[in-house]
Amino acid sequence: MNRYHSLCHDFYVNMSLGTVMDLPNNRETVLHFFERVRKTYPSMRNFYSRDQGDFVLEEDKDQGNSRWCTIEPRRICSVQVNPESDDSAIQQHKLVLDLVPYTLSVSPLDCESLELLFGFDFTYRGNHNQLVAEALGVVPAMERLVELPGATVIGHEPMLTIALDEDARLQFRLSVETRTTPQQIRTGNFPEEQLSVYVTARQHGGLEAEATFGETLDRLAKICREMVDNHVVEHVLNPLARTIALK
Repeated sequence: MNRYHSLCHDFYVNMSLGTVMDLPNNRETVLHFFERVRKTYPSMRNFYSRDQGDFVLEEDKDQGNSRWCTIEPRRICSVQVNPESDDSAIQQHKLVLDLVPYTLSVSPLDCESLELLFGFDFTYRGNHNQLVAEALGVVPAMERLVELPGATVIGHEPMLTIALDEDARLQFRLSVETRTTPQQIRTGNFPEEQLSVYVTARQHGGLEAEATFGETLDRLAKICREMVDNHVVEHVLNPLARTIALK
């Protein structure tokens, strides 16, 4: 069992590599790339194209955990949902990054950004925004607004982005995404939906001299793990889980 899975309903690790130039989309190149991925993960056998021109290779999604990989016009994504371990997901993403220089002709110079996201989903039927305000609070300057008679919070998605180096190329972002609409609040009809917490480390622009995609991903993974273990679990995930349990 993944060490993070007990903290939420669903845990996932997403990697995305954005490129400056358009990625190749010819039949031979795309199929060769996905065949190399499938060689390591044979259960990824569902291949299709979206209307936007994206190509997707994925596992069946009916088991609660799944992998998929996409090639978009200027982005390559790799995702694993409810992995056995976060290391398992990182290995999948590093395989993709090891392949792209040779199969898709992507060099470190062509890197617009490399991003790693740890996602935590909580299933909750109710006003997500009000829940987040109760669990995490609001900034002191706005606390009195929440206390106004008859006030209902209909929009509260806290987000903070910080730079971890002097030129702001290495960044960390913590964000909460709610999915409650004003219509649901007016009617009192709340479907069971996912409230998400995103922990993201991002390298913006070309990679450092001599650095590889895999080495950069390891650096981003270290940042995500340290932030989750030292800050996010105690101050975000646990308060959300406790507040949901009391509802």
